[in-house]
Amino acid sequence: MTPVLNLVGLVTHDLAASLAFYRRLGLDLPEPAGPDDHVETTLPGGLRVAWDSVELVRSFTPDWTEPTGSARIGLAFLCVDAAEVDATHDALVAAGHRSAHEPWDAPWGQRYATVLDPDGNPVDLFAWLPGSQP
Repeated sequence: MTPVLNLVGLVTHDLAASLAFYRRLGLDLPEPAGPDDHVETTLPGGLRVAWDSVELVRSFTPDWTEPTGSARIGLAFLCVDAAEVDATHDALVAAGHRSAHEPWDAPWGQRYATVLDPDGNPVDLFAWLPGSQP
């Protein structure tokens, strides 16, 4: 059997803030049992996404250190159209999240924007421009 990608995990300094950010993007996320708990959800296609606090990760990997660099992980959310990219970007920025790239029409045929989650991970918002979808 070939392994199948089943889970994408994020490590966060502030579990509540991270969950609130991703709820704004439409993910149905349960409330954590505590501030340092593990939270996960299963997306419609079966892929699971999980959040763990730094404290929880260090409880079983004491020498864990935070990655450095401009991006630890990149996530991209498909929007219905360009207007939804713009509106979602603007709503996240209005909620206090930092824009890394204002909405723009990318040369590869997508309306694109990037907002940083509470831990600084880039979250792309995109929609296919008319006539560009593969």
